Amino acid sequence: MALAFVRTTERGLTDRLLWTFSDRLQAGGFRLAGVVQTNSDRPGSRHCDMDVRVLPDGPVIRINQVLGEESRGCRLDPAALEEAVALVEVALDPAPDLLIINKFGKHEAEGRGFRPLIGEALARDIPVLVGVNALNQAAFEAFAGDYAEELAPDAAHLSAWFEQLRLKAA
Repeated sequence: MALAFVRTTERGLTDRLLWTFSDRLQAGGFRLAGVVQTNSDRPGSRHCDMDVRVLPDGPVIRINQVLGEESRGCRLDPAALEEAVALVEVALDPAPDLLIINKFGKHEAEGRGFRPLIGEALARDIPVLVGVNALNQAAFEAFAGDYAEELAPDAAHLSAWFEQLRLKAA
């Protein structure tokens, strides 16, 4: 069972890192499942739009709700998230080389979202790489126990970890 996570303090860095890493692996012929996120500025707004690309070649899904400029609550669209989860579930068969989940977020911390799929992938010996932020770190640690390995948030460390997995599997 291989479960690794990355975390950064710079806004959007984890998303960019996982997006770039997934592109590199797919260009190398590896089969991926999961989601990677991109954030785009919304003109005239302090909020951004959050889109996830379903791996390996699935659609891009907007996962945020536009709640207005003064909103302070969670902008995640639960229905859009569950749509992405359903598409990723289909992509787990046949087993991919790696499952990438952009963020162990509030829904995962509460047992929903991608959390059941992460567990399913691990039970099937599919390696999992997850982005984790400080807000949900404790919930992720409670979920993962001692099984998760923290990786330095750079392409070299992600690549080295994945290469080690490939060598063990050979």
